[in-house]
Amino acid sequence: MNECIEHPSLLIVDDDPIFCDVLAKAMTKRGFDVACTHTIASALEKSESLMPEYAIIDLKLSDESGLILVNKIKKLDPGTRIVMLTGYASIATAVEAIKLGATHYLAKPVDVNDIMAAFERITGDIDVPISAHPLSVGRLEWEYIHRILAENNNNISVTARILNMHRRTLQRKLAKKPV
Repeated sequence: MNECIEHPSLLIVDDDPIFCDVLAKAMTKRGFDVACTHTIASALEKSESLMPEYAIIDLKLSDESGLILVNKIKKLDPGTRIVMLTGYASIATAVEAIKLGATHYLAKPVDVNDIMAAFERITGDIDVPISAHPLSVGRLEWEYIHRILAENNNNISVTARILNMHRRTLQRKLAKKPV
């Protein structure tokens, strides 16, 4: 008797093809039917046909924000469990990702077991440790800039005007990793 076992569908969206491939192999070993894409456009197309139960989305996809994708996938299927990954973690983007419907937000580098645990989380953690050290001035600036940018739909020109900063200066600051 040959039974067909259906595996949960997982969409991975990351503009790094090597990272995507490695993660896809690891998630396939954990029982997922995996599809990878590298752009928001291809991810939306794949989401509409696949209707994934799970998604792993990178925050920074070339020059686009993965937050757009979180919002659109949740509108397609509110039940999709989404984990947002980023090498550019900030409080502002974490808050926005959760508000838009992400299940969890993880900073790279990340372990596959952390992603699996994030998919299972359905409530907050009251025991999360509180840091004894406040954020540095550089980090606070980075957070503030990204919050203003998010509030202005990632429009760099508007954000630069609000911050009273030259557009190129803002672009250089945005290109840097968080402090």
